[in-house]
Amino acid sequence: MKTPDTDRLAQDLKSGALALAIADIAEEAARLILPYWRVDTAVETKADDSPVTQADRAAEALILKRLETLYPGVQTVAEEAVAADGAPTAVQDWFWLIDPLDGTRGFVRGGEAFTVNIALMHAGYPVAGVVTAPATATTWRSDRPEGGAFRRQFGALQAGEAHAGEDWRPIRVRDRPAEGLALLSHSVTDEEAARLAARHGCAHWQGTDSSLKFCLIAEGRFDAYPRTGPTSEWDTAAGQAVLEAAGGRVLADDGQRMVYGKPGFLNGAFVAMGG
Repeated sequence: MKTPDTDRLAQDLKSGALALAIADIAEEAARLILPYWRVDTAVETKADDSPVTQADRAAEALILKRLETLYPGVQTVAEEAVAADGAPTAVQDWFWLIDPLDGTRGFVRGGEAFTVNIALMHAGYPVAGVVTAPATATTWRSDRPEGGAFRRQFGALQAGEAHAGEDWRPIRVRDRPAEGLALLSHSVTDEEAARLAARHGCAHWQGTDSSLKFCLIAEGRFDAYPRTGPTSEWDTAAGQAVLEAAGGRVLADDGQRMVYGKPGFLNGAFVAMGG
């Protein structure tokens, strides 16, 4: 394995070039995924009873190739590689967390709430992240440290273009309104969702899938996302990076900022919050 050039990694993180580069990679993966959507795509079941498709595998292969080209030797922890070969027993100071297709169940059903997640981790925390929603051609990203968070709609690439679609626009969490609005996973019952929303000061709630929940809070449309059920670190790292860059927080059940590189790359309960 090559020795990673962490000086360049840190330099590109500081300048904001790294966030832009991984946004382009996530959007390329999104374009690769879309032809598999709403067609009769074969679905397999992994050992943990979660589904996987050729779209997951093709997107992950592309992301890993692009990251290795840009930043050779940096450790990668990617969902399908872990499912096939097992999780690494230890993480390096710098590493990538990758979910090539978050929300596969919804993707298979033909829903729109699935995402591509890429995050750079340093010393146990996300320092850069990108979430792309292929179905709506939308990307959310962090920037350089303390540089805020951004969103854009992207389109089909034309010859000679670096990207297509809108320019990046800044996003920010909103101040908590008198009656907050929570986002909950579809995996919880209505009764449990209402209870969790109320616990975090939200009078109303809405269900949705994937890491979109972090991004919708980051752009000021919702206020909290409490989670008690199991998630993997690649499900949350990129969304946490975007939300924190937009002024929000992701707290573990001990009230501390959620940390990464835990045993099995598994999260406990947490809450993602806006202002």
